[in-house]
Amino acid sequence: MMDCFKCKRIRQLGKSYSVETHGRASLRGRAFLRRPKIILSVIIPLLLCYIFSLPKPLFDTPYSTLVSDRNGELLGARIASDGQWRFPPTDSVPDKYKTCLTAFEDRYFRYHPGVNPLSLGRAMVQNIRAGRVVSGGSTLTMQTVRLMRKNKRTYFEKFVEIILATRLELSYSKNRILALYASHAPMGGNVVGINAAAWRYFGHDGQSLSWAEAATLAVLPNSPSLMHFGKNRDGLLTKRNRLLQKLLDSGTISQTDYLLATAEPLPENPHPLPQIAPHLVTRLYLSQPGTHVQSTIDKSLQLQADDVLERWNAEFSQNNILNLAALIVDLEKNEVISYIGNVNFSNQQSGNQVDIIQSPRSTGSILKPFLYCAMLQEGALLPRELLPDIPINVGGFSPKNFSLQYDGAVHADEALARSLNVPSVVSLRRYGVPKFYDFLKKAGLTTLSRPAEYYGLSLILGGAEGTLWDVAQAYGDMARAVGVLPDNEFRLVRGRDAINRVSTFDAGAAWLTLEALTNVNRPEEIDWQFIPSMRKVAWKTGTSFGFRDAWAVGVTPKYLVAVWTGNASGEGRPGLTGARTSAQVMFDLFNLLPPTSWFETPYSDLTEVAVCRESGCLMGLHCPPASADTILAPIKAAQGSVCSYHKLVHVSEDERYRVYEHCAAGRGIRSVSWFVLPPSWEWYYKQQHPAYRSLPPFSPECRDGASGQMMQFIYPYPNSIIKITKQLDGSWGKAVFDLAHRNPSTRVFWHLDNEYIGETSDVHQMELSPDAGEHALTVVDEGGNSLVVRFKVE
Repeated sequence: MMDCFKCKRIRQLGKSYSVETHGRASLRGRAFLRRPKIILSVIIPLLLCYIFSLPKPLFDTPYSTLVSDRNGELLGARIASDGQWRFPPTDSVPDKYKTCLTAFEDRYFRYHPGVNPLSLGRAMVQNIRAGRVVSGGSTLTMQTVRLMRKNKRTYFEKFVEIILATRLELSYSKNRILALYASHAPMGGNVVGINAAAWRYFGHDGQSLSWAEAATLAVLPNSPSLMHFGKNRDGLLTKRNRLLQKLLDSGTISQTDYLLATAEPLPENPHPLPQIAPHLVTRLYLSQPGTHVQSTIDKSLQLQADDVLERWNAEFSQNNILNLAALIVDLEKNEVISYIGNVNFSNQQSGNQVDIIQSPRSTGSILKPFLYCAMLQEGALLPRELLPDIPINVGGFSPKNFSLQYDGAVHADEALARSLNVPSVVSLRRYGVPKFYDFLKKAGLTTLSRPAEYYGLSLILGGAEGTLWDVAQAYGDMARAVGVLPDNEFRLVRGRDAINRVSTFDAGAAWLTLEALTNVNRPEEIDWQFIPSMRKVAWKTGTSFGFRDAWAVGVTPKYLVAVWTGNASGEGRPGLTGARTSAQVMFDLFNLLPPTSWFETPYSDLTEVAVCRESGCLMGLHCPPASADTILAPIKAAQGSVCSYHKLVHVSEDERYRVYEHCAAGRGIRSVSWFVLPPSWEWYYKQQHPAYRSLPPFSPECRDGASGQMMQFIYPYPNSIIKITKQLDGSWGKAVFDLAHRNPSTRVFWHLDNEYIGETSDVHQMELSPDAGEHALTVVDEGGNSLVVRFKVE
């Protein structure tokens, strides 16, 4: 065999090449080209298989998003991305519509294999006689294929439809094919499918169609662009009644049904789709577009809750408080049963389309129960432990109570119930901001995006933001911990598996926290305990700085209700407080729910401890036995604070003086247990507790040996920063320096930076205007006791 030119060229390039092999390959290629049967038997079948294969998915088209309630009732929908009202396909086709559709379009549908040769032949004859296409002869199966392919109608396309129709019949049941057609048939305008048409034209779902409505929708796809409700109504009515006559003649409907159906008018205008829980519908549309989502919402309760919020919104709007949001949760099932992201969804001028449930807002005091619970379960606090309630300053941060009043000292559970700010700040300082920050993140607050030091002690008073969803979830976890239920995320969709969460709350500490929250009382606002219709609810309110956000969250063993009131714009309003707005809405929502029992006491997570009744701390060495109380506390309560407020004091027989053995003289001496608070606490405490007894003064004979803390500055605080501003006349203002003395009548001498500035008696206050810079203020009483405080003026 002669070498080909290519072989020679390759050999010239120094590469090996088999002449024999190349020759055989060349012969095989020429032989293949001489065999056209191979092409016909391989290539063409593959091409035909591709052309005539069913697409996957059958319909590549966008769908509307539907959201229904827990019972399947439609709450709302969002249009498909192509601007069509095309509901997701359904396997269920209304019986009346099935009957009307097959009678009108394809009466042999149940019997043919996808193609009806008689119909095709009849159509061909009619088209030839008319000289144009007047009949297609398509079966419902072929029409379904045409809807799938969306191609221009040609003879070749008709041939493809015939082939694919038979394949569709082999792959799917008759009912399934009917459902595919019903879900994708054009119904005029931008309405596609039986279910979308039922809602848009008749205002209800497809299962509730009357005979007249079913007949109307059966004839509509025949020429939807030429004949619909907006034009040629007479032609549509004639077609519908002709179909109804056909059903009467065949005995499918009775004479009465026929007369009632033909008397039923066509609708005048399309109906709007339901707008129930619109913010939830939008939320699910964004997360699951183009699907039919069955939510956990109870439609009946949702509508009742909407009425409650609309009524309160009308009242609050008079004070330009324009937005309201609420969440109701079934804690036993861990399902959201009412979701109101805001009121007046259709109003686009006041931020009403903002879903407040998902919007970060300043938390105010709503996080205080979590600090109380965290400290209880770690043994860092006892339920009734005394906490200071006096003006304080920590690095320039000076929290104040809402009432601008102070109790001097208050029990921890009472401080929580009354939402006092100072005890909460003191507690957070003791517990540690980083620890509490981590605790909140574990409890599910997803909006803490900055490090702990950014928030500082303001974290407990609204220095951070939270969403109503996260806050409600954390309260729900606390309640579910007591009810021995798993910590799962709230569910919005039925059938979806619960998302497990790490348990954050101990049952014992959570129960004690909820018990404290049943005694919530706001004397400065509304005395809820005296409302006769009040049910037992553990609840807490919160108000952000500037009266911008008002919160209220309440729980029972069965339900949780969370409410936010304010303006989506962030505008504050006088009177916008948690107790005056959100709490009232919250209790109205609870009144929609059936009453429930209360939480069972989790004894296995609690222990009995003996505490001092007055201080709330563990019984100390000098606590009188009569003041002992036995309470339930978390397991770690044994490592709590021991009472240091009861001190052993030597007094005269008549208890008018403190004495020592060497100077008692004729007054006598005896040792007693005395409840003693620090001077600054005592100064405020006595105003709220008249029965409190200050330590008696030392007898004149014993003053030389007197010891103990006699004075304490109320203001300024050690190392505080004082800001003095100019007055309207241009002069500098003054700061009021305040001192507490155990014996108020004692004369006290004041010195600023070692310079004498005056003396006080009875009321120990001094107005000063120090220059900018660091200063030292020294006070000395007539008994020789002295005290120094350092501060800085800006």
